[in-house]
Amino acid sequence: MFVKEQSPITDLREARPSFRKNFSARPVRQRDRSAARNFSAGRLKDEKKGMALANPVRRGEGNSLRVMVLGGLEEVGRNMTVIEYNKEIIIIDMGLQFPEEDMPGIDYIIPDASYLKDKKDWIKGVIITHGHYDHIGGIPHIMGEIGNPPMFMGKMTAGLVRKRQQEHKTAPALKIKEIDETHSLKLGSSFRVEFLRVNHSIPDCFAIVVKTEVGTVIHTGDFKIDFSPVNDKPADLNRIAQIGAQGVLMLMADSTDATHPGYQLSESTIGEEIGKLVEKIDGRIIIGTFASQLSRVQKIFDLAEKYGRRVSLQGRSMNDNVTIAHEIGYLKFSPHILVEDKELNHLPDNKVLIIGSGAQGESNAFLTRVVNHEHRTVSLKKGDTVLFSSSVIPGNERSIQNLMDMIVRQGAKVINYRMFDIHAGGHAKQEDLKLVMRLLKPEYFMPIEANHYMLQANADLAEAVGIPREKIFVADNGQVIDFHRISGGKVVGNLTKEKVPSDYVMVDGLGVGDVSEIVLRDRRMMAEDGMIVIIATIDNKTGAIIGNPDLISRGFIYMKENRDLIEKTRMKVKKIVKDKNPMTPADDDYIKNKIRNDIGQFLFNATKRRPMVLPVVIKV
Repeated sequence: MFVKEQSPITDLREARPSFRKNFSARPVRQRDRSAARNFSAGRLKDEKKGMALANPVRRGEGNSLRVMVLGGLEEVGRNMTVIEYNKEIIIIDMGLQFPEEDMPGIDYIIPDASYLKDKKDWIKGVIITHGHYDHIGGIPHIMGEIGNPPMFMGKMTAGLVRKRQQEHKTAPALKIKEIDETHSLKLGSSFRVEFLRVNHSIPDCFAIVVKTEVGTVIHTGDFKIDFSPVNDKPADLNRIAQIGAQGVLMLMADSTDATHPGYQLSESTIGEEIGKLVEKIDGRIIIGTFASQLSRVQKIFDLAEKYGRRVSLQGRSMNDNVTIAHEIGYLKFSPHILVEDKELNHLPDNKVLIIGSGAQGESNAFLTRVVNHEHRTVSLKKGDTVLFSSSVIPGNERSIQNLMDMIVRQGAKVINYRMFDIHAGGHAKQEDLKLVMRLLKPEYFMPIEANHYMLQANADLAEAVGIPREKIFVADNGQVIDFHRISGGKVVGNLTKEKVPSDYVMVDGLGVGDVSEIVLRDRRMMAEDGMIVIIATIDNKTGAIIGNPDLISRGFIYMKENRDLIEKTRMKVKKIVKDKNPMTPADDDYIKNKIRNDIGQFLFNATKRRPMVLPVVIKV
């Protein structure tokens, strides 16, 4: 885990004696009022010393409602929100984020939960909005660290969370309670939680309504407005409007598609477009989509049955999700429609429909293995049609283009969402977002779940529907939003400068948080310029070098074709060791550092590359 600087937070009660001493014992003058304002803002200036305290003073937990997003305000993924009031906490979502290109070897990234580790008795519950990995992926790693509090989620989400938990043998057994839109929870003495059913690309998605003495906060989760969803209920706009009429302090809204104008397409429309293609295509049909796109999968099953095709499911995540959804009744199909791999190549091409993952060009996914001739059963041939039933995730453009090129080179046809409406996003577009804002009429607005420019776009939409700019909080991960009552009972919100830990926690194999920026830097260096290992054997007493140094190059140069450079490097190493004072015993650290620095500079001058130089000194 990264080493982070964290400013200690001073509790109001610790400051109270000095507050009484400085203000209560004498008449209130103008400068006292000014100092009091500074105090209430978290920074009390010491006029006698002419300096300000370095750290903000936190208001008493009983008087302010604090909202902190630990992940999801600077990226798409790693979603996790903390709501704190009166020394009680609830958590919404606990997701993962897939690594960036400059993070070699990292499996995924999870939120930093260090703020919560000494507050385990404050945590009254964890609520999960839906079952996508960017909202559930961190659960096996974090729940044990925060005391394994009770969890609340929909039925489909619960099935996916339990399945993921089984894959982590050391993770604790979770205390899961399944909920729906009819449930109301009392968590601790501070929180009343209700649920609003919303639509997304997976069933059982909920917006979270958190009611406190200070006001109501609504977290939308991922959502879109779909009046005709597949295997799901549409959002109840009447109830949303009723909650808005009761008063909403702050709305935290999904920003993923806030840059896209118009309304999001309905999943039913997508099914109709795919149906037109299935009816016309005579050869095998291969559909690449997300394994979590279960509404899409249901429609594909329906079409396969309608047009007499058998379905082959490819990819572990696709099989797992379909199995879970079918067991709990969210996917409805006859098991006889499924075909095993061993039967697949014995069926006529016009009776086959294959569903698999990999439409983003992922390296180990089904479609990539097929085009690389690595799949044990499926290979492309002339007459096949591959449907990319997903949009392009930013950053994957090149991978997807390469994948489509290879598919076409092998004789198959490609159809993507730019050619036909065969994909609908799961996130609200601009008009959907404005509709929800108008129905809920929040006093404050906070865009969430996206990169910063998307958050700003959502903030602009909120301003367009009438929310004052000063009441729109575009925050960074970890930044604290504070709501408190002032005289007269009015609630005031502030985007404070206080930040709780929110750095990346990287998961690499079984290691959680043990890969630092230094490790990543070394990996990037090896990936860019390679490495060279220099093994020098020296006399333990005199420090004299014995024989010639051995060199090993990996990713730097091909040694057989660069013998001259290798010999010059050997001679340089011998000279470095010989130049050491012969009257002193061999000093490993001195010799290693000298080799690392001097050889590094020598190789850069010769090649204009900076390989990682790893000196090994063997004393005999």
